[in-house]
Amino acid sequence: MRKFFRTILNIVLFPFRLIGRMFKAIGNGFSKLARKIKGFFSEEPEDTTLPDAFAKTVQNPTGILEHINALRIHLFRALGGMILATALAFTFAQTILDLIAKPAGGLGVLIAIDVTEPLSVLMRISLLAGFSIALPYIIFELYLFVAPGLTRQSRINGLLSIPVVVLFFLGGMAFAYFVMLPTAIPFLTSILGIKTQLRPSTYFNFATNVMFFLGLAFEFPILIYILASLGFITPTKLKEQWRLAIVIIAVVAALITPTVDPVNMGLIMAPLFVLYLLSIGLASIAVRRRTKRELETETSPS
Repeated sequence: MRKFFRTILNIVLFPFRLIGRMFKAIGNGFSKLARKIKGFFSEEPEDTTLPDAFAKTVQNPTGILEHINALRIHLFRALGGMILATALAFTFAQTILDLIAKPAGGLGVLIAIDVTEPLSVLMRISLLAGFSIALPYIIFELYLFVAPGLTRQSRINGLLSIPVVVLFFLGGMAFAYFVMLPTAIPFLTSILGIKTQLRPSTYFNFATNVMFFLGLAFEFPILIYILASLGFITPTKLKEQWRLAIVIIAVVAALITPTVDPVNMGLIMAPLFVLYLLSIGLASIAVRRRTKRELETETSPS
């Protein structure tokens, strides 16, 4: 009789025990994750100069295979995230196409000639949208790869800079969509008074190229900040080379825009020059922080 009641009790208590084990496993998982995060942001890497690191790699070349394998894992994860984001964007591709076609007058003004043209446009838009959606995760995977070799403060700064990188990229795409395309499309389609019939492939290739490369161009201040933090660039040099910067900006604007007319090039050059001025300010901040860290390292007791 006791066995019977014990069996009934075990059956009644089994769901509660199962739920308790599940909560315990979840708690242990969060505890391990918290310890890993704490160690990730508290451990300092081995202080090794670049020549010493290179000599160590030459003496033990098999050690580099670990880094290559880690890079492969992070790249595969980033690729997986982009594939999922592209699949998600594919489901909203029609809405995205309507949105990008607005500066040209909508999808109704586009005429396809080739049979596979609509499909190729659909895949191109899905890939670009998927990359934009997955960009934070892609940058995060690259950050996880380089983070073990960074100092604790650099890891924190790197993590905080990921949203900034994404915002600058999206800001460049938004500038291309709201400012560049509405100005460039009417001008390009009205040259010499010749009526222009837009094809989906040519229009979307042009629009996505302008949006993508202008988004990349907006990352220039962040690149300058990183180079200044590493000591490769100083704000004084940037100020002295402003004439050369204008020439480079003009070349970049000519590469992004399909024409060399002053209106479209000016629309690109103006924000790029503002970004150059912003880069000088960010370089000054980076140099001050690097100098402060060096002074604290020299004055700290060994």
